[in-house]
Amino acid sequence: MEQAIISGIAFNRDEAKITVRGVPDKPGIAYQILGPVSEANVDVDMIIQNVGVDGSTDFSFTVHRNEFSKAMDILKNQVQPHIGARDVIGDNKTAKVSVVGVGMRSHVGIASKMFRTLAEEGINIQMISTSEIKISVVIDEKYLELAVRILHKAFDLDQETL
Repeated sequence: MEQAIISGIAFNRDEAKITVRGVPDKPGIAYQILGPVSEANVDVDMIIQNVGVDGSTDFSFTVHRNEFSKAMDILKNQVQPHIGARDVIGDNKTAKVSVVGVGMRSHVGIASKMFRTLAEEGINIQMISTSEIKISVVIDEKYLELAVRILHKAFDLDQETL
């Protein structure tokens, strides 16, 4: 089994989160939301679609903070009326923090350690994304420096090597 090695903590403070609420839960809806955003050259990062309830779902994603206003305008004025979504909300004061390393899928406990560490400091996780080499979370921007510091400590990245 591959040894999990956490090599660092990465972060980006220039994140904004957008949620389209009350979206019809049907095939093609992700394209109907993100197509117009993409056509405006707005890059989308993390994407989460919740499980549908009563025929509708919520669709959240992140964009660069500089693109937040443009994306919100497109979603409220073009997408929402077209697809019949209930509303569009956003937060341009978010940040992304990632634990980066190798062997994450074959090593149990990396994500739970990250989540526990943040929870112990009262830092709420708004979105989660995972891959083979990193676990990323979106949090309130005001907690970014604290999150980076405590995650460095939790994963022993604050120790000097001999």
